[in-house]
Amino acid sequence: MIAVLILALALAMDAFAVSLAQGAAGRVRVPQALTLALAFGVAQGVMPLIGWALGTAFSGWFEAVDHWIAFGLLTILGLNMLRASREDTEADPSLTGWHLFAAAIATSIDAAVAGITLPLLSVPPLVACLTIGSVTAVLCFVGALGGGHAGKRLEGRAEMLGGLVLIGLGVKILVQHLWE
Repeated sequence: MIAVLILALALAMDAFAVSLAQGAAGRVRVPQALTLALAFGVAQGVMPLIGWALGTAFSGWFEAVDHWIAFGLLTILGLNMLRASREDTEADPSLTGWHLFAAAIATSIDAAVAGITLPLLSVPPLVACLTIGSVTAVLCFVGALGGGHAGKRLEGRAEMLGGLVLIGLGVKILVQHLWE
């Protein structure tokens, strides 16, 4: 079970960083933090199950493009946040709707790849997926609420920082997979 917890913490880091950036970009109250936590937690919990199911049939193809998908989605979201940070509007910088869905999927693509390894763990795959999703949800909830404290110090630059974090995560995923 310790291996599952370590895997869960590692897989949750991208979603945690996005939640932290969202908290810094605007006032995130408990309902918004719960929405972020639920979206990222569900995505991180479901994607390993999908990866496990599809892994045997399509593992070579998925591994060949997963990093490009994550890079593309995170870069588009990050560029949208950067553009919004330069506009003189009072628009809500929070991830909602399709943007939240895309961010949740993009940050959990590595979890789908990790799902291929679920049979190697000493716990049932469903338990592993529930653990991964729960750990991610808790970290994202804390990150979204905790990011607000950083946002007060960053003022107007928080949304720009959030966009840069998303782009940086996309680049990190791409470089990490291309380097391996």
